[in-house]
Amino acid sequence: MAVSLSADIRALVDYASGCGLVDPADGAWARNSLLEAVGADGCAHGWSDLPESDLPEGDLDLEAVLGRLADVAVANGLYEDTAGGRDRAAMAVMGRLVPRPSVVDAAFRAVEASEGPRAATDWFYRLCCDAGYVRRAAIARNVAWVSPTRWGDLQITINLSKPEKDPRDIASAGAAPADGDVYPACQLCVENEGYPGRPASSPFGDHPARQNLRIVPVTLQGEPWGLQYSPYAYFGEHCIVMSREHRPMHVDRTSMACLLDLLDRFPRYFFGSNADLPVVGGSILSHDHFQGGRHVFPMMEAPVEEAFSMEGCPGVDCAVVRWPLSVIRLESDDRDALLDAACRVLDRWRTYDDPAVGVLSRTGAVPHNTVTPIVYRVGDRYRADLALRCNVTSDEHPLGVFHPHEEWHHIKKENIGLIEVMGLAILPPRLVPELAAVARCLVAGTDPMDDPEAAPHGEWARGLAGRYPGLTPGEAESVVRGEAGDVFAHVLEDAGVFKWDEAGRAAQRRFLEALA
Repeated sequence: MAVSLSADIRALVDYASGCGLVDPADGAWARNSLLEAVGADGCAHGWSDLPESDLPEGDLDLEAVLGRLADVAVANGLYEDTAGGRDRAAMAVMGRLVPRPSVVDAAFRAVEASEGPRAATDWFYRLCCDAGYVRRAAIARNVAWVSPTRWGDLQITINLSKPEKDPRDIASAGAAPADGDVYPACQLCVENEGYPGRPASSPFGDHPARQNLRIVPVTLQGEPWGLQYSPYAYFGEHCIVMSREHRPMHVDRTSMACLLDLLDRFPRYFFGSNADLPVVGGSILSHDHFQGGRHVFPMMEAPVEEAFSMEGCPGVDCAVVRWPLSVIRLESDDRDALLDAACRVLDRWRTYDDPAVGVLSRTGAVPHNTVTPIVYRVGDRYRADLALRCNVTSDEHPLGVFHPHEEWHHIKKENIGLIEVMGLAILPPRLVPELAAVARCLVAGTDPMDDPEAAPHGEWARGLAGRYPGLTPGEAESVVRGEAGDVFAHVLEDAGVFKWDEAGRAAQRRFLEALA
């Protein structure tokens, strides 16, 4: 049965009231606000006369209701008939039902003061989910599995939650001029809070709508920052903490002190920073930000391979982690001592050269060495894991010596950022049909190169066919997923500056001596 506009609006307002987004006393105002948001003049009858049988059955499907209301807004000419236009229409609707930022901030602080940081983040995360900013239904479509490897169980995800570009949006963007100052400067700027978005045809390019985004102000090292949750989360309570100033990423004493400030305030979360150099850094280096959340990553559970000491760093336990990347682990009860030790590692690594293993700290004035820092608590202790990174390139590896090598690009070509450093793969959506095609070829015994979807995996897929004959469909899927997990392990090994062979171990010891 088709659901009427009246029924969708009433159901959505009832949902918002039940979630605490809207006070029940504001029901009429909320319903009229939604009529305005979709360009409707009114409904066929009063809200109180609407038969219960006309309302959507069961729990509200927020995504479906917002989709239908977006259709109305598009039909009424408020938005273009593209994926981007419909999403902006849906967010314009939802934005009418979310409390103002000052109200959210006051409520967060009140919960934190009375019940503690855990209750406050629980409340804020639930609000962001209920408000449709954290796209729960989209996130649920992601594909995920755990893959046993020599480094332990790695976590593999194929992220399907981010919407693909609509070809019409792409065409419009290609025709749009790109001049003048852009506002907001990037998608991490705090000015995104409440921003209506813009279409691909805009002179400034497309930008997602953020009417339902809410940011909690936090102070780090005396500066204003903001905490928000990621709309397309890669793990539980995936949050982003961004500077209120649009400035480039940097990893230094101040940034690591900021991470520890966050850990002191929200001790059940981990916090980390992407490296601050291209190739080894994250996808947005133009805006200073951190990531965090409530998740246990494989690297956090990786064992210590070798303990060492640094003179002048009392009370800090130092170790090399048995992990494909080169990770220095520091633990202490003393925050200041841990920070001093972490800065010592960073400062020494910034200027460290070991040509025997391809490590060059700079080429002329261009720096190559940095770290990916992650902090979290182990009991009452502070722990900092510092992954050593180097973005030097070579003729053999023009995309990066310590970057996924070309033989693995059929699975993973993108940068190895903070999340992947810790053992959670974020693989591209194209792999869903492609890996399924490889599995089909394993079952059928056909040449993967004859299947257009399997062919991008070339010799890797042929190698699987030779090693795994006569598989059932279920066995084939398991094999392909396991082998993809092994590829991710190789990718992480490529990113490690000190390999786990004799030469790499000797190089690791040379760096530890330089730290001593």
